[in-house]
Amino acid sequence: MRARDLGIEIGRHSTGPLNAITDVPGVNVGYATVGGVTAEGERSTVNTGVTVILPHDDVWTEPVFAGAHRLNGSGEMTGLEWVREAGELTSPIALTNTHSLGLVRDALVKEQVNRRGPGPYWCLPVVAETYDGVLNDINGHHVTERHVAEALRTASADLPAEGNVGGGTGMICHQFKGGSGTSSRVIDTAEGRYTVGVFVQANHGRRERLSINGVPVGRRISAEVIPTPEVPRGFEPGSGSIVVVVATDAPFLPHQCSRLAQRAALGVGRMGGAGEQYSGDLMLAFSTGNRGIPPYLWDERTDVEPATIGLSMIAPQLMTSFFDLVIDATEEAILNCLVSATTLTGPTGTTAHAIDHELLMTAMNA
Repeated sequence: MRARDLGIEIGRHSTGPLNAITDVPGVNVGYATVGGVTAEGERSTVNTGVTVILPHDDVWTEPVFAGAHRLNGSGEMTGLEWVREAGELTSPIALTNTHSLGLVRDALVKEQVNRRGPGPYWCLPVVAETYDGVLNDINGHHVTERHVAEALRTASADLPAEGNVGGGTGMICHQFKGGSGTSSRVIDTAEGRYTVGVFVQANHGRRERLSINGVPVGRRISAEVIPTPEVPRGFEPGSGSIVVVVATDAPFLPHQCSRLAQRAALGVGRMGGAGEQYSGDLMLAFSTGNRGIPPYLWDERTDVEPATIGLSMIAPQLMTSFFDLVIDATEEAILNCLVSATTLTGPTGTTAHAIDHELLMTAMNA
């Protein structure tokens, strides 16, 4: 079930065929989910996983331009300094829980070595995290290299699963059950059609701030109507984090990618996210529109090292239109996450309830 199945549409722009980040040609998404489903009232100790997003079939040896933005920094995304410095993404993007970030990063390093073989190169993979310790035994380190390999092996251009899957399995969003979500938008230009896709791992937000299409849904479906999860001692409501990944086939240069990533934060804010003190709200945008960028260390087996490469870029007067696409797709990706998620009870008995579809539509139409 997705938002549009309920009749909720965000913005006026058209979506891609799947309404997903995989509408961007070449982009594949894969998951490995550990747990994530409980019967009514049943506790589950392990509810976690890993998600991978591949910009194209060989990002290890052909980087893409990228840029990043930080709404609030109580989180981690490895590899960002190189993205900021060089404007290039040189690995798949992986999403997982906070305490599995290091293992997933190391697994991606091993994957690069497996694919490229020995050589004088380094790997700075991009791996981001959100905290699932309320619904998952996060200190049990249940994500393994096998799960990373599974996510890479199963990555495809199909419609990604949403809700309690992959890295989003144990996440909470606006004090409903959260997790993984995606959406896309298309734009027609004089040069042809381009696609913008967004993927979120949503684990952020307070109930009373949740707004959908400008409707104060969180106030209308209050904790008295659907209980909010118990907040662990020392936690503030809204703590947790959101990671937003933006992909496009439009030919953006690195500084333009950074501007797209920044606008994804406006989509988070339009839903009611406030970048709370202990929320790690990190955004990354990449473009596959300039292919043929050489690897950051030239392969010594290649005869000729290029001195220049030809690039194109989106005209500045089109940037506002792309900003609109990113904002709308980010909002709908978060909403798809909420609509798709299912109620989950963690190891200590804390329950994150899914948003009730009938109550949601009543709130939207009140």
